[in-house]
Parts: sequence; structure tokens; C-alpha cells
Amino acid sequence: MSEAEVQSDAPNLFGSGRSYEVRTFGCQMNVHDSERMAGSLEAAGFHEAAAGEEADVIVINTCAVRENADNKLYGTLGHLAEKKREKPGMQIAVGGCLAQKDQSGIVERAPWVDVVFGTHNMGSLPTLLERSRHNQQAEVEILEALEVFPSTLPTKRESTYSGWVSISVGCNNTCTFCIVPSLRGKEKDRRPGDILREVEALVDDGALEVTLLGQNVNTYGVEFGDRGAFGKLLRAAGDIEGLERIRFTSPHPAAFTDDVIDAMAETPSVMPQLHMPLQSGSDSILKAMRRSYRSEKFLGILDRVREKIPHAAITTDIIVGFPGETEQDFEDTLEVVRKARFASAYTFQYSIRPGTPAATMPDQVPKEIVQERFERLVALQDDMSWQENKRQLGRDVEVLIATGEGRKNEDTHRVSGRAQDGRLVHVGLAEGQEPPRPGDVMNATVSDARPFFLIADPQSPEGFPVRRTRAGDAYDRAQAESCGAPTPASAASGPVSLGLPIRLRDQ
Repeated sequence: MSEAEVQSDAPNLFGSGRSYEVRTFGCQMNVHDSERMAGSLEAAGFHEAAAGEEADVIVINTCAVRENADNKLYGTLGHLAEKKREKPGMQIAVGGCLAQKDQSGIVERAPWVDVVFGTHNMGSLPTLLERSRHNQQAEVEILEALEVFPSTLPTKRESTYSGWVSISVGCNNTCTFCIVPSLRGKEKDRRPGDILREVEALVDDGALEVTLLGQNVNTYGVEFGDRGAFGKLLRAAGDIEGLERIRFTSPHPAAFTDDVIDAMAETPSVMPQLHMPLQSGSDSILKAMRRSYRSEKFLGILDRVREKIPHAAITTDIIVGFPGETEQDFEDTLEVVRKARFASAYTFQYSIRPGTPAATMPDQVPKEIVQERFERLVALQDDMSWQENKRQLGRDVEVLIATGEGRKNEDTHRVSGRAQDGRLVHVGLAEGQEPPRPGDVMNATVSDARPFFLIADPQSPEGFPVRRTRAGDAYDRAQAESCGAPTPASAASGPVSLGLPIRLRDQ
């Protein structure tokens, strides 16, 4: 039976009212993939498990980027083994990058797993679950090439106001620390018309914001020979009526061109936010990483972005302790961080990933040295983040109210969301002011700054104005359909990342 046939007949074939839960480890691409997995399951007749309910099917969408990914997966599977013994008929499926890498090894280590599927055949999940249940044995299906572009699969979105849109999958780079290209394959680009139609559909459903996703979004178009395709795509998306915010992640510095900067600056709905992975500030380490740019070029990109978009918030990724990294190499990284003035950063300690060239490189840096350097980097970046946030004091910001962003909102009488530049803002409510809905927009003035967020408390008894939006209406509809009450309390069930690397801290 073809996957197309499975998709069309699935509601009558597989789900039969069984419940599911999808657990996501990893990056924004994995979050988006999980929405596709959930959509495929619902198209097959499954329904999402209610809060507190033990699901009939648990799907784990894995990441393979960091060393502890293995520990996290097998620790979770060990916990689920007991759950499965207590619940006959329960099924466990493992998908994503680690499944693509370990394949049948997952079942060998955890024989209670029912299904293992890779990054190229997410749409096969319902079929594999039914086959495993029928045959009473584990089903492992790992394809080496993309079967169906993920965005053609059904989707169950986690957010009513913000959506992910994949513009490409795979990667043509050969970074020595990264296992993603071998798991996701070579870059494959969607046609622009397909992408724009998906964006329009999200907007029609109430979304105000989209984040364009790709392993290297700015190389979009390489497959059909148009080096300027990404800038054109940003401009075309900017023409979609009702779309207020466009973000994208992640570009590669080596391929980042001025036409993209111009498109960002000249398209009002493209947000003044840029996530630009540095990885290292040492040119010798960048060379060893096979990152085809050097620190001077990287800083030059930031200068040109800030020249055209003065209020842009720039974030990054940095790896500490890459093989061969000397103290001077690390000092070079610290110097670039000082010059770059990142709003925030994902900072990682290098860990060996079997199957990557870096795994067998000489001069692996001792763990205690990596830890000490990591702590110095984090301290510097925390200070830089605080300095950059202090520069926002007194600034007027437009905040898209989000779910799960403020853990102390009830105590502080605040609501939380993202400014246009992606910064997290906790906005105070006036006495008696009706709270906005997730998806509504508040215009506020920053009154205080912390390293990881901004605070905007009103100075007048009227409070800050609220703009009720189509996204807020969509949230109300979703709550009504799920028998939930459209209140901020019900919105605090869990965070929905909008594509900005942050570390959540108490407000």
C-alpha cells in the first residue's frame, strides 16, 4: 500500500480512537517535525492524550546533535518500559535523527520499543504502528532518501498565533562536528509557491507570525539554481496580507549575502532579529570545523546588518572545547563575543559524536578545561546580554502575547510574550485590566531589564493598550473546541518557542 493510500484511508484503518503523545527532543526543526507526526496520527484516527492521561501510543522525536541525546533517549525508554508493562497494548515509537543514526540498534538496546522510523519517512508512522500491532513485533523502517517532503503531511500545530514553515530539509555542508547532514541528507528545497501557499493557509487559520525553517535557510534555492531565492522569498512572504511577523532560522555565515540584509530591512514584516551561528571566534578552529568563513567576515555581516537594521537583536551558537582548541583560540572567541554584542547565545560544550570527523581528531580537550572555559564564556555572554537589554530601557515595544513564557505571571500580575526583535518581555497589567489572550498584541514601554528578559510595568492606571487580533480569536476557538476556558491561566500549559535561543530564568 502506498503512503498516499495510507493517508487517504488512515482514519478508518489505524487509529480507532486511540490516544497519543509526542515528546520532542532537540531543535526547532524537530518541533516542526513533531507537528507533522501529530498531524499524521490524527489523520489516522488517533487523538491527543488528555493532560494526566497515559497515552496508548508514545512517540519520541529524537535529536542526535549532542552526546547526552543518547542518555536522554534511553533513560526515557527505561522509564517507559515499566509504564508499558502496566498498560497492555501500549506502543512506543522512536523517530528523528537518533533513530536515523542508530536504526535497529534502538530495538536491540530497548526491545520493548515497537516502531523505529527515520527522518525521511515520518508519514509512515501510523502504518508502522498498525503493522507492529498486527505482527506483534518491532517494525524498523529507515529510508536513506526523502520519501515525502514533510510539509505535505498533515499538521497539528501547537500554536494558534505562530507557525513553523519548512522551506528546505537537509544540508550540503560538511562541518566536522555535525552529524546532521548524514541523518537529514543533502539539501532539498521546496518550490516557492508551495511555501507561500502554506504560509497563507497559516494566516487564514489566524496565525500572525511564521518562522521559516531550514538547516541553512539562506542557501535556499541551490537545488533549482537561484542564489537570490531566499531574499525573494522573504519579500514575497512580506506581501501576504495579515502576516505581521516573519522570522527565519538558521542561516550560515558563509552564504549570507547583502540581498538578504536588504530584504530584511525593506520588508516591514520581517522581524529585526537574526540568529547567526558563530561556533568559534578562532580562525584556526573554524578551519578545523570546516566552517567556510572567518571571524572578520562574521563580524562584517553583523556590522552590515546593524547599519541597515539598527535595532536588530542578534543571537548565536558557540561551541567550547573543540579538538585542538588552545587557550588563545578560546580568547579569540571571547573577543569576538565582546565585539559582536549578541543579545543571547546558545553555548555548548563540545561532545564527541561518533560518525563525525571531529570524533577521531587528536588533541581532544580535557573535560575540566572545557568546563572552565564554558563557565567563563557563559559569564561573559550573560553580562553582554544584560548590557544589551539595558539599552532597551524606555523603548516602546510591541509584544505578541504567548503561552507558557512567564512562570511567575500569576504572582506578578503580568503577561508575557515576544517583542518584534524576539526578546522575551513580561508586561504588567493595570488594576482590573482584562488580560489579553495569547495572540493578542500589547504596546508597552520597557521599565526594567534583566539578563534574560525585559519587564514593562505600566506607569498609568489605564495600563498598556491591547490590540485584539485574529490570532487571539483563533486561540478562543481552539480553547472552545477543546472545552478549555480562554484565559491566561489555561495558556500556561507549556512554552511555544518562537525560534529565538534563550535560557529560561525566573522573572
